[in-house]
Amino acid sequence: MTEGTTEQPTGVSKVPAKAIVPRWVQIVVLVLGTMLVSGIASAAAPVLVLFIVASVIALILNPLVVRVSRRLRLRRGWSVLLVYLGFFAALVVIAGLLANPVTSQVRTISNEVPALARSAGHNLDSIQHWFDSHGYHVQIKRQGQSAVSVLERQLSKSSGDVVSFTQTLLQSAATLSFSLILVFVISIYMLLYADSIGRLVRSVMPPGDGSAEDDYPTAVQRAVFGYVRGQLLFSFIMGLSAGVVMWLAGVIGLFPQGETYAVFFGVFYGLMELVPYIGPALGAIPPIIVALVNHPLDAVWVGIIFVALQQAEGHVVAPQIFSHSLRINPLLVLFALLLGASLYGVVGALIALPLMAILRATAVYLRRHVELEPWGTSRPQPPAS
Repeated sequence: MTEGTTEQPTGVSKVPAKAIVPRWVQIVVLVLGTMLVSGIASAAAPVLVLFIVASVIALILNPLVVRVSRRLRLRRGWSVLLVYLGFFAALVVIAGLLANPVTSQVRTISNEVPALARSAGHNLDSIQHWFDSHGYHVQIKRQGQSAVSVLERQLSKSSGDVVSFTQTLLQSAATLSFSLILVFVISIYMLLYADSIGRLVRSVMPPGDGSAEDDYPTAVQRAVFGYVRGQLLFSFIMGLSAGVVMWLAGVIGLFPQGETYAVFFGVFYGLMELVPYIGPALGAIPPIIVALVNHPLDAVWVGIIFVALQQAEGHVVAPQIFSHSLRINPLLVLFALLLGASLYGVVGALIALPLMAILRATAVYLRRHVELEPWGTSRPQPPAS
């Protein structure tokens, strides 16, 4: 051997020294990575919204899948299939229970269309007479025309707009149908791989004490279920309130048709409450149209009633119900709804509250298991031995 050299043991490879990345490089990479992730998230916002909606659906249905799998001793795939079949079957049963009273009232409305048209014609006569008697040169209805012919004339003038609106509506319906199919497919895959997703989430989050009460995925599921329970209760209360108010308006004579069609108006308003942000406005359309055809003053009263109902809904009922079911301050509930609607419209308002519930469950879990080192204070040095 040559003097001054050390012989390496046979079969042992020399471990190369690790490259040290300076702190400033780490900070630059962190900032650039954050900007890159933010840009990708902004560009892929529609895709992220689909995955968020699918995740909420999966979180709602996963406890049922687990229960069916344990009770019937089935594989997870068969349990997912049974839960979805049961979900759609429940929708069919509910629709069947509501079909008879709602269908009978809709049939009554359709049978009264000729009488409503005659009433609308008399109202047009009264309005035209008022304009003529006061010297206003406004022509709403020519002599001998019926309300139906006036409506036909107005529609023929805007036929191009109607065709354009119809094409846009059909395109929107096709896009919505495709998005719904994607949401259900993604939620099915999430349910099939729920155990793997749960293990991944548990590996990222701080460990709990092993009980179901201190398990992060379980806490998130409970939070989303609380939102669903609150939403169903909210829709039921508002639908019942709308039906009762319309019935009372019919009894006291403010809106005579309200007593006859109270069930239909209440059910429709309750279903529209499942659509955040624009649901209350959509739910008020049928009674306002019926009242407007019957008499303009009735439409004014109905509009005032629904404005008051929506004010009570937005400032009293919704904050109270969701603040209790989600355990979130009512101001945060209103903030989440407005922010979601501002960012992504109806879909944003729809997923705002379940996301708020998930954020609250995450904050509570992290507060229990994570402690941040206080800023501006030095650690106490151990006493010298």
